[in-house]
Amino acid sequence: MAEEKQMSWYCDVAPGHPFHGPYHDREYGFPVADEAVLFERLCLEIFQAGLSWLIVLKKRPAMAAAFDGFEVDKVAAYGEAELERLMNDSGIIRNRRKLAAIVENARRLQALRAREGSFAAWLARHHPLTKDGWVKLFKATFVFVGGEVVGEFLMSIGYLPGGHREDCPVQARLRAAGAPCFAVDPAFYA
Repeated sequence: MAEEKQMSWYCDVAPGHPFHGPYHDREYGFPVADEAVLFERLCLEIFQAGLSWLIVLKKRPAMAAAFDGFEVDKVAAYGEAELERLMNDSGIIRNRRKLAAIVENARRLQALRAREGSFAAWLARHHPLTKDGWVKLFKATFVFVGGEVVGEFLMSIGYLPGGHREDCPVQARLRAAGAPCFAVDPAFYA
């Protein structure tokens, strides 16, 4: 019920908002295969932990610039000097634990890519899982990934339902785009 209420609110207030609107209408819930975009989405959810989504969206361009477009190999090569640079960048969210988690997750994505071929292939191989199943898998694979981070990340790329209300105009576009959550009987997620 809380998730339904939250999404109901977002589908009501996001359209027309200068930051929430474009994200809600063009990105949230749509399938993604590009590694940099997947990594960015995971990073944004990590950055959002304990903060408002609006803060994250406002800082998103600066974070993309600071993190080399979220290119996994570049971020994985970051050392202490890059972490200090990030900590001194007032345009981004400067939480050392989150910044270190982003770098560590880039390194873990490199290892995952070596085993699975790509982040997208790994996600597809494990689909479908319940949210609890995904959380266990992510906690075994990445760092700084609790239930909210994992759930929002997966809704943002269409792997879990609930990102939009059924009567939201975006919902039909997600179905047409082939969001993975629609390939599964809704009872599976109940």
